[in-house]
Amino acid sequence: MAESKISTADDVGHTPIGDITGTGAERRLRSSPAAKQNDPNVTFEEYFYYAQLSRAHPSEAPGSSKSDSVSPVSRYNPFKRHESSGDKYPTVDEKNSNGSPTAEAWHNVSDEDYVQASRALRTATWGAVFYLITTDILGPFTTAWAFSQMGFGPAVVLYFIFGCFAAYGGVLLWRMFLQLDSDRYPLRSYGDIAFRVAGTIVRHTVNITQSVQLLFNVGIIILQNGQSLSQISKGSVCFIVLTFVWALAGALLGQIRTLRNVGWLANAAIWLNVTILIITTAVIFHSEPNYVAALANNNAPKGPKVTTAGPPKGVAFQGQVVGLMQAVYSYGGATVFVEFMAEMKRPYDFWKGMLYAQSFIFLCYILFGLLIYSKQGQFTINPNYQGVSPYAWQTAVNSIALVSALIAALLYGNIGIKVFYNNILMDIFGFPSLATKSGKLIWVALVPVYWILAWVICAAIPSVSNLSGLIAALCILQFSYTFPPLLMLFHVAQRDSIQDGEGFDPATGQTVRHDSGMSRWMRGLRKNAALNAFYLFFFLGALTTSVLGVYSAIVGLIDAYANTAVTGFSCKNPVGA
Repeated sequence: MAESKISTADDVGHTPIGDITGTGAERRLRSSPAAKQNDPNVTFEEYFYYAQLSRAHPSEAPGSSKSDSVSPVSRYNPFKRHESSGDKYPTVDEKNSNGSPTAEAWHNVSDEDYVQASRALRTATWGAVFYLITTDILGPFTTAWAFSQMGFGPAVVLYFIFGCFAAYGGVLLWRMFLQLDSDRYPLRSYGDIAFRVAGTIVRHTVNITQSVQLLFNVGIIILQNGQSLSQISKGSVCFIVLTFVWALAGALLGQIRTLRNVGWLANAAIWLNVTILIITTAVIFHSEPNYVAALANNNAPKGPKVTTAGPPKGVAFQGQVVGLMQAVYSYGGATVFVEFMAEMKRPYDFWKGMLYAQSFIFLCYILFGLLIYSKQGQFTINPNYQGVSPYAWQTAVNSIALVSALIAALLYGNIGIKVFYNNILMDIFGFPSLATKSGKLIWVALVPVYWILAWVICAAIPSVSNLSGLIAALCILQFSYTFPPLLMLFHVAQRDSIQDGEGFDPATGQTVRHDSGMSRWMRGLRKNAALNAFYLFFFLGALTTSVLGVYSAIVGLIDAYANTAVTGFSCKNPVGA
């Protein structure tokens, strides 16, 4: 058996692994579905080796199936586990008393059985991915307000630029997925990529950031629903009470732990949003702006409509940056791109679904932003549908939005709690699995705490524009723009540092490296120096934009408290009665 010379990359958080020895049965058990998902003893080279084997499998070749001819909407439910009669998992008799398969059971399953069982769960096509990304990202109700902060020219240009960079960030995630995901070691989340290229600390950072983002998303939805209810009631009910009612409703409905049988809700939500979009555009073009809401929300008194080609004179630089953050918020789907790829039969085709989805979303954003801003000018508010002035139509779109937003809040809340529980409470603090009785009891207690915390956030910061700008800069921007180039640098530094005679040997289960330390990393980075320099520039630019966005959102909140109807924990509706 050849000697394994491994010095770990301690600077990226991996645990020293030394020699990887053991029988074939032991190695098979470690890589079985019963093994730990993020094992610090598995090296980058081993992930890379098995990913290459998976990409070479015949089922991933173009034209290997006719599934693309089937409607992605009719055949794919993102919340449902797809079964296959060909799955060859251990039988009940071959399981331990706790329900997990025994080592002997996994040893009796062949490599091909592993491949078939793993691929049986991957059924999505690139058409399904197009549908899912569109459902996840499409929501242009902030776009027109962003136009009112930046003007026609800068808004169109910046939405285009940020759309392109968001797509490029998705491409980077896709490339890393293809080179790290395998049937033996499947990738399941954004945090899994972070772990395999940069270690445990970076993985926890990604998971915590994702948890914060989802919590704030729920808070924003509670705030929007409170505003909608306040407009419907014409301000007759205390605003803070209305938001609290929605938080309680979410806490009750959030007790549903599984989303496998409610995938149709995501489909319903997108069509409800399209209905709101059509009604809002039609009504705004045949009515006056909502001057009451514009004064309360934007401090814009009634007067002649004003639109500008460039930045509006009355909007400070910080306000323009907050407007730009709405574009970042709009392109926030990268958080779940890895989950989408993990469901695909042929992950190589992901770029098609993403490219078409991002192009379609960009056109929708620009069209809607241009139409609404050209009609309402400085009186445009966020969200746009609450700027409808005729009470009957305003009530209609608010009522539809309540249903759509509740669906979104339930999905975000469910996923957010699971991300927090599985990746923070279980991994870091050793909480029991949600499948256990004690885990289920903790879920029951955790759901209301989560929703009340989201309510506190929206009640303390009742400004949709500045709150969404803050979370866009603090969290969403990281997943779409900051993390992808940074993780790619970690990835290429390790991949391109592998020399002849190095790598993972499946016969011995060993990873061979002839050197270690900074010299090895620099060798990997020098191989494509120009491209890696661009990754670094991309990362630093995104990080700078994030800092600027957080600062601008905070300044915007201070200004909103001083000059508009925004008041924390108040009965007054931020968009008027």
